[in-house]
Amino acid sequence: MSKSPKIAIILSGNGVYDGAEIHESTMTMLAVDKQGGEYELFAPDIEQHHVINHLTGEETDEKRNVLVEAARIARGKIKPLSDLDVADFDAVIFPGGFGVAKNLSDFAFKGADCSVLPDVENTIKKAVSSGKPVGALCISPAVVAKVLEGVKVTIGQDQETADAIKNMGGNHVNTSHGEVTVDEKFKVATTPCYMLDATISDIANGAENVTKAVFGMIN
Repeated sequence: MSKSPKIAIILSGNGVYDGAEIHESTMTMLAVDKQGGEYELFAPDIEQHHVINHLTGEETDEKRNVLVEAARIARGKIKPLSDLDVADFDAVIFPGGFGVAKNLSDFAFKGADCSVLPDVENTIKKAVSSGKPVGALCISPAVVAKVLEGVKVTIGQDQETADAIKNMGGNHVNTSHGEVTVDEKFKVATTPCYMLDATISDIANGAENVTKAVFGMIN
């Protein structure tokens, strides 16, 4: 690679229970930076499915916007996902968090029968069709599996989610902390992160390893 790889990182809000997982998002940004890449952040400009009080775990009656919430992680430097032109980037990475399964898709509610937000589906398909790698952490590989029939991914060892991936036509590989599954055909790299009972060091390792795998597939 003669120039610094440019990575689009897609967020799904702010906070594990209703948005992007903050540790996974931050560690992905750090991994890209440490490995000599550049990143830009994107999130859909939509109302999030619901708002969870992260102290009690209870749903509230608030309404929040996914892009506005994700801007907290991005320190304000973020764009609507609808503005993303995959042609301007070398790869795309999706951190996890329930926002992926509630805002970027409805996987949390419908499992294998879920639908994926059109901007998310188009981003994944455009990356693959142009030979650009896709990285996915935590629950995000399930969304990738919905979009790319036959793709090989990992979400760790959760049998229910693995079964849903198989029912969507995907191939699931059981993995542990920091391990990465790579699908060479689709150029997809995935790692389980908080789908396992993980420490923040485990998350850092997973984010770094999946980012290295993504960089290794950039032409």
